[in-house]
Amino acid sequence: MNNSLLARARPLAILAISTLASTACQKPTDKTVTNDPTTTPAAAVVPRTNINGPAGIVHIDDGGTGGIPVVFIHSFGGDVSHWQAQLAHLRTTRRAIALELRAHGQSASPANGDYSVKAFSQDIAAVVDSLALPKFVLIGHSLGGAAALIYAGDHPDRVAGLIVVGTPGATPTKVSEPIIAALESDQYQKTMDDYMKQLLANAKPEVASKVDAQFHKLSREQSTIIVKETFAYDPKPALAAYHGPMLSVTTATEKDTPMSLHNLKADMQHQTIAGTSHWMHLDKPDEFNALMDTFLQGIRP
Repeated sequence: MNNSLLARARPLAILAISTLASTACQKPTDKTVTNDPTTTPAAAVVPRTNINGPAGIVHIDDGGTGGIPVVFIHSFGGDVSHWQAQLAHLRTTRRAIALELRAHGQSASPANGDYSVKAFSQDIAAVVDSLALPKFVLIGHSLGGAAALIYAGDHPDRVAGLIVVGTPGATPTKVSEPIIAALESDQYQKTMDDYMKQLLANAKPEVASKVDAQFHKLSREQSTIIVKETFAYDPKPALAAYHGPMLSVTTATEKDTPMSLHNLKADMQHQTIAGTSHWMHLDKPDEFNALMDTFLQGIRP
């Protein structure tokens, strides 16, 4: 793949090559505890580590009490550890939950091989339904942002607010087709490596090391399927269906691309964090948390 193609595809990499974590299908011990917030005092709720999702076990990190809950969804290749700084920050005043999408971290891989963005949004649905959250804020990074948007479009009355981080919009076929062709050829590894190099530019060394290690746990087959599915994702119906508070956060290099999500909706709030890699919340957690706090202050039940 030549440099001009990679340059045009840069926004797509935000979604498609933000890495996919473990391909292992191991099923950890399910420590699920049934909590009903309508009958259980908030302080007595026992945090759960796993719930049963449509693809099997979905691993979660649940803690904190008070306020409108915030639910975090990681990028392609991530896991709940990507949100540790945000979870710790919010749990001093409210409940905050991070989940691991199918085939990521400790969550099970789907037996039917369904890695569509719609399927990832169903993982979100399984978690919030199992935890009986009537209303909550969703914060999703990259692929997680796309899945969060699809969920918000399907369930607008339950989403009190939505923050999408490094999440692009629709992908033109003329851009996606040559990338898919490269992934299906002997250029697969070079194509993936080139994307990761772009996405990790300006990353802190420890962030680059973490993300790169997770990314290399992905099989070629899984990676290619997820890339195809994210290219097929169309955010416009969900944007039309969800009318609640919404904020797009991007890096400086992502903000002006035609396919950036905030360019598809004129009234969408947008903020930029400069001098970071695609993983803004890992490179500059304090700056990201400040933007998050400002947004959350405006959310009403």
